Amino acid sequence: MSTVANNISQPLALTMGDPAGIGPDITLQAWCERNATGLPAFIVLGDPELFSSRARELDLEVPIQKVSNLQDACACFREALPVYPLHLPIQVDAGMPEAASAAVILEAIDIGVAWTRTGKASALVTNPINKKLLSETGFPHPGHTEYLAELCAEKGTIPRPVMLLTGGGLRVVPVTVHIPLKDVSAALTEQSIIETVEITAHDLRESFQIPSPRIGVTGLNPHAGEEGTLGQEEIETIAPAIEKLKRRGLDVSGPLPADAVFQERLRQSYDVLIAMYHDQALIPVKTLAFDRTVNVTLGLPIIRTSPDHGTAYELAGTGKANPGSLVESLRLAQSLSSRKLALA
Repeated sequence: MSTVANNISQPLALTMGDPAGIGPDITLQAWCERNATGLPAFIVLGDPELFSSRARELDLEVPIQKVSNLQDACACFREALPVYPLHLPIQVDAGMPEAASAAVILEAIDIGVAWTRTGKASALVTNPINKKLLSETGFPHPGHTEYLAELCAEKGTIPRPVMLLTGGGLRVVPVTVHIPLKDVSAALTEQSIIETVEITAHDLRESFQIPSPRIGVTGLNPHAGEEGTLGQEEIETIAPAIEKLKRRGLDVSGPLPADAVFQERLRQSYDVLIAMYHDQALIPVKTLAFDRTVNVTLGLPIIRTSPDHGTAYELAGTGKANPGSLVESLRLAQSLSSRKLALA
């Protein structure tokens, strides 16, 4: 059984992500902004030499402190970036992804999850990875989140992760995530909608301290199906799921037309909007707060946040990457951890 961190002075665990991407860049930039943005202490799982080299490329004055434990990370954080060295070697240039990096990318995730599950770290923040690069080396999971869920399995039971994006005063959750658009209709079921909403409602109550979350559910088709004229999914799948959720005592509304509900006045009626597919959820939140959106994984026994962007190889080592999403991810991870500790 995993334990909960009992000392908020424990640092956040931050994985380096793909070492050829902008993960190292935005990590260094975020540390440079630590005082201005009020960042909590974090420890990076990575290669100290890689971070020293990238800092020189970016012309950033960032002292790198190799640390062997999390307590040392807290002690040195204000004066240096603490990096916990991984066991596997890293030889990679900025912007030049290498399949050989896959093992060390996963090592960082494995250690970060283990630390967070046992309470050594207060929460986990993950830098971006390249799913295609990992899959080409035999990685069997469709994405980062699914791998985290497997690492968080209890007695053989893998939790069902739910992706929440927050930014610009908006929270959104897609029911289906990384699948082709042509497969969305078949993937939508009453049960998948019910599970997504219930996990979201639970974590909004427990982690975000929203006692009775107001939940809006979009339709799949234009105008939420126009009473069956533009599609049957709303009638056959979405509306029945909403009715069952209402009978279970949840404050759920819908199906709502997705082309209207994200408008400022309407979205303020809800604490979260449940969308039917990836882009339906991510387009509005990224439009509102492209450089500040945070990805939060609900449904896990640990707190996990991440920047809502990819590896951006073309920006790695150039100094043009924006650390805003990582800064917000670190701040939200600490906030959620503090709330969890207060309830313990």
